[in-house]
Amino acid sequence: MKLISVNVGLPQQVHWRGRAVLTSIRKAPVEGRVRVNRLNLEGDRQSDLSVHGGPEKAVYVYPVEHYEYWSREFPGMDLPRGSFGENFTTEGLLEKDVRIGDRLQVGTAEFFVTQPRMPCYKLGIRFGRDDMVKRFLQSGRTGFYLSVLREGEAAAGDPIEFTARSDHDVTVADIAALYTHDADNQTLLRRAVELPGLPESWRDYFRKRLWEPDA
Repeated sequence: MKLISVNVGLPQQVHWRGRAVLTSIRKAPVEGRVRVNRLNLEGDRQSDLSVHGGPEKAVYVYPVEHYEYWSREFPGMDLPRGSFGENFTTEGLLEKDVRIGDRLQVGTAEFFVTQPRMPCYKLGIRFGRDDMVKRFLQSGRTGFYLSVLREGEAAAGDPIEFTARSDHDVTVADIAALYTHDADNQTLLRRAVELPGLPESWRDYFRKRLWEPDA
């Protein structure tokens, strides 16, 4: 497992559907070692902190393996690293294998896997497609967010190592499925609400979907 690219971007104003929108989804690869801070990477900043960023969404990871799929979906479209707004483009870390609560070391920084990425309409702006959010979720290729346990530095080419695996076997893909095509899976919902590593907002959302036991 390794880090393929480190991507950062600052908020910029774009015009979409006749209005100005502030977005940080346009990330670009950077060379050399990049400082990993508690809330983001050096040179990176989120635009709307009400839905993006914060300690539970400090760094966004997207597997490089998914780029081949999107290249087939959008033939002829240029898809440089960072196209999905990710900070880390990685190799060897797929949603079906990464558990909520896993700990990872990249460079000198250590991270904690918190949740899958649920995109907002700005992903559609990035791709110029109104259906992009729907297609992204249906693909199951969501990527995932990390919180920063130990600040440090990271650079393209750094190995990625698990420093600890979660005792629970609920993966990033499992949580994403509960949001999309497996919404009524009561067994998985009950496991998800008991995950200490899953943000409380997710756990509360899943609690509301649990069926009451029969009297």
